[in-house]
Amino acid sequence: MAETAAPLPAGVGIGWRPEIAGWVAGRIAPAFCEVIAESIAPAATPRGVAELRERGIPVVPHGVRLSLGSTEPVEARRVAHLAACAAAVQAPLVSEHIAFVRAGGREVGHLLPVPRTREALDVLAGNIRRTQAELDVPLALEPIAALFDWPDNEYTEPDFLTDLLERTGALLLLDVANVYANAVNRGQDPEAVLDRFPLDRVAYVHVGGGAEHPDDPGLYHDTHTHPVPSAVLGLVELLVERTAAAPPVMLERDGRYPPAAELEAELDAIAVAAGHLAVVR
Repeated sequence: MAETAAPLPAGVGIGWRPEIAGWVAGRIAPAFCEVIAESIAPAATPRGVAELRERGIPVVPHGVRLSLGSTEPVEARRVAHLAACAAAVQAPLVSEHIAFVRAGGREVGHLLPVPRTREALDVLAGNIRRTQAELDVPLALEPIAALFDWPDNEYTEPDFLTDLLERTGALLLLDVANVYANAVNRGQDPEAVLDRFPLDRVAYVHVGGGAEHPDDPGLYHDTHTHPVPSAVLGLVELLVERTAAAPPVMLERDGRYPPAAELEAELDAIAVAAGHLAVVR
């Protein structure tokens, strides 16, 4: 059975990181925040995260290490950690990636794309169901930005994703920057690709920056350390046109943090593109 839409408030959020915790605590009131699940201990969440909950701001644990796409069953202790994080911050939902990060006991250190085959779909769906069985809140899945595709793919990315969500009932964490990056690198039209995604399953949206790969001009790299390009903001506008209501949307930034005024201007630009009010200061 499909999960109901996640109860995140409409508005603009941000990924909580220790480097910008003071700014988030002292200068803005985001609609919600997301925290990397593996970066916190459920028994002793960072003070900044606890303060968000005290302010009534929802916090979403975002997993990066479950490796849902691994051929081995998802590790119980990692699922237990994600569930404990959700309980500790009273999360309305959790999220993870459609990717694998380990194989044969070896840690890769990166989010790698899952082959879009029937066999991989079976494995992925099985690991997702095992994860959902241990969670008390909905699970949203994020398709990653990938610098390569496997040669034996049997599905397009939108079709693979649609089948996966239908089989598992999971929600969609739609990263429009990933949609843009993958479309550019595959020589596709980003707007046409977005139109084929199961947009009725969107729980919330990531927006992040990127740039051409320094060693390969013409190859777009989703960096999370550059400003959000206008083309990605344009996809946010298109998404809002295609959905019944403007979804919750957040800025994902993981390094090279600019001055506070620049971050605030970027949040405002995302708010305008998404049809939300500017972030409260």
